[in-house]
Amino acid sequence: MGKAAYFIRIGGCDIGCRWCDTKISWDFNTHKLIDIQDVVANVIKNEADTIVVTGGEPSIYELAPLCKILKENSIQTHVETSGAYKLTGEWDWICLSPKKQSPPLEEIYKKASELKVIIYEPEDYKWAEETAKKVNKNCKLFLQPEWSRYNSLIPEIVEYVKRNKKWQISLQAHKFMRIP
Repeated sequence: MGKAAYFIRIGGCDIGCRWCDTKISWDFNTHKLIDIQDVVANVIKNEADTIVVTGGEPSIYELAPLCKILKENSIQTHVETSGAYKLTGEWDWICLSPKKQSPPLEEIYKKASELKVIIYEPEDYKWAEETAKKVNKNCKLFLQPEWSRYNSLIPEIVEYVKRNKKWQISLQAHKFMRIP
């Protein structure tokens, strides 16, 4: 968090989180296809050394060709995924943000660099703990308040993290900074 990165938002998602803050990305048909070479050209033009592929749900797509070209240009590749589909491509950092209604494939747990669980209701802490048992020992563990409930959730998340020191708090810094 806080590092400059170029975000590539992939259109299309069938996970359907009720609290999703990018529902505009769900419909596959409303997003124009952009050639990979054009995407990479924009990354290079913006002098980015790190990209973050997010969604929608990136793992729906074959991402190996994109990763290959980015790697050829010495660009760090990060992805945020629910893990519900097989993830393709070579990634320097994998943020697994699992969803209860569409759990991750088993293979993604050990590959995750970061586990980010969205807290929307009290039952989500149990889901977070169950999921944390499945990731590798070096995986960073984060709890993130659902944005529309931030003010009511952050005090209880702070207390939870104080009692459960393996967890850290994740905040959507771009929203505080009013970056779209």
